[in-house]
Amino acid sequence: MSEPAHWGVNLPLPAHALPAHRRAVEALPDLGYTDVWTGEGGGIDAFTPLAAAAAWQPRLRLGTGVVPVFTRGPGILAQTAAGLAALAEGRVLLGVGASVPAHTTALNGVPHERPLARVRDTVRFLKQALHGQDVGVLVGALRPRMRQAAYEDGDGAVLNLLTEEDLPKVLGAPRPGKETVLKLFLCPTPDAAHARRAGRNFLGWILNQKPYHAFHEWLGRGEVLKESYDRFHAGDRAGAEATLPQELVDALWLHGEPAAVRERIRAHLHPAVTTVVLYVAPTPELVRQPELLPDLLARLR
Repeated sequence: MSEPAHWGVNLPLPAHALPAHRRAVEALPDLGYTDVWTGEGGGIDAFTPLAAAAAWQPRLRLGTGVVPVFTRGPGILAQTAAGLAALAEGRVLLGVGASVPAHTTALNGVPHERPLARVRDTVRFLKQALHGQDVGVLVGALRPRMRQAAYEDGDGAVLNLLTEEDLPKVLGAPRPGKETVLKLFLCPTPDAAHARRAGRNFLGWILNQKPYHAFHEWLGRGEVLKESYDRFHAGDRAGAEATLPQELVDALWLHGEPAAVRERIRAHLHPAVTTVVLYVAPTPELVRQPELLPDLLARLR
């Protein structure tokens, strides 16, 4: 285990409306965090929270983990990253990826076609367009061919939805000089029933999207996830959630007392991981007292 160079928090923050983020974001460097990150699917876009964070606390690095290559043209992506770089004192890491058809097609009406080629072409364009700017171009990578695009065409990879035991296979060969971002999903509460309900709700959807299902098949979980996948695609969302193996839910959705979650986070540290990003889900405690968030983040770090 080695300490990564950067620690980040995913925005939006739990139990906080976007205008209420300012105090927590301003405090992040003093809590041991260097970065703020966003993703993009449903809900709020990826770039508005980062622009606000750059204005509130310019010492933070900004990262997207990830934005789909299908829903914005490469020129707009480059312009947006350059604008963020002008706001931030720290580096901007523009993470792009194929996303899933439910986001690119169902929400935006864009065909989800030839995802690997689209990602690779976008990354190559962005590297040229952003040359000389303090912007790194990363790729949301699951399986080997996307990982190759991340490390050979881009500046590194964004990994998520994997266990600590999966890391060596997913990382592959050492990548000196490249960025490897690991996004972890947390629900730090002693209320195990709440955490597991939330975890099943999230995982019952994402693991049954074809790219993530193929990823976990490649990891060797095809059989244990088959019933959930079949139920989901038959329209039985509740059955898909209920048939997820409890062991896998607990491995991908880290929950428990904050001290126990912190130990689970540290079990994921790997010499190749340069940045850890914490996605903190809403908990009953935070819903009741949102002001507890800075202390919680300090305890997780």
